[in-house]
Amino acid sequence: MKTPALDFLVKNKADFKQYSYESSSDHHDFGKHAALALGMPEAKVFKTIILHHDKTYVTCIVPVSGRISMKAAARAVKLKDLETVDPATAQRVTGYVVGGISPFGQKRRGLTILDSSALEQEEILVSAGQRGMSVGLKPQDLVNLLNATVADVVEK
Repeated sequence: MKTPALDFLVKNKADFKQYSYESSSDHHDFGKHAALALGMPEAKVFKTIILHHDKTYVTCIVPVSGRISMKAAARAVKLKDLETVDPATAQRVTGYVVGGISPFGQKRRGLTILDSSALEQEEILVSAGQRGMSVGLKPQDLVNLLNATVADVVEK
């Protein structure tokens, strides 16, 4: 199946690998389920969380086992503060359903933060824009494609 994320990656001639796994809307932690289903370490599988400050939206990409430090994320993009958006807003802003939000091919592109732990991995996996589908690529390629800010934004 094609998604806007896959279209974005192909259009930008990105080097990526596609992964598929069984998923349903019953899962409460889609990212951890993806890591388990794909037999990948959680440090290699990243989730996409949409944050905002007023009308500024920020896509934050962190390991599935991590929790975002809102203060660190806000500092990384020079905003006063950030909070997570509700699922309906996330869907409206990105065009993707929760559990399938990709950092690529979003309807409304804002700022992007990638947790610095990604750079320790040769390949990271992020959603391909649909539940049960991920893409793997080099972390630096993600940074270049999205002009992402790399920062330590996971709570210790």
